[in-house]
Amino acid sequence: MLKEQIEKDLIEAMKAKDETKLIVLRGLKSAIKNSEIQKQKELIEEDILGVIQNQIKTRKDSIELYKQGEREELAQKEQAEIDILVPYLPEQMSEVEIRQLVQKAVETTGATGMQEMGKIMGALIPQVKGKADPSLVSQIVKEELSK
Repeated sequence: MLKEQIEKDLIEAMKAKDETKLIVLRGLKSAIKNSEIQKQKELIEEDILGVIQNQIKTRKDSIELYKQGEREELAQKEQAEIDILVPYLPEQMSEVEIRQLVQKAVETTGATGMQEMGKIMGALIPQVKGKADPSLVSQIVKEELSK
């Protein structure tokens, strides 16, 4: 299970004295625990993947802000943290695969405009959860609906 793998890697990082990995994995473990407390139940794999994706998204947002502020060293630090988290996610879908799923969802739902984006996203999210960046999926849906 993913939770045990994270715990095992955390112990290895302690033994190896890998500070960056240790900080990232402690933060991830804490975020998982907070989510469990909030939901008042133990998280399943899918929920843990969601927590990991949120951690990555937060760091990507930080990278953008650091680059705008010309703080390259901080952007690199955030990227190193992303590199530690990414291996816990399943293999990510390619843009071509996502585009095919979006086109199929548009056909299936019969959506014709942007006002029906929620309907398409609702159909897509279960198929791409953990396997694709939600912001990329949203961008492709917008592109398809504006054709």
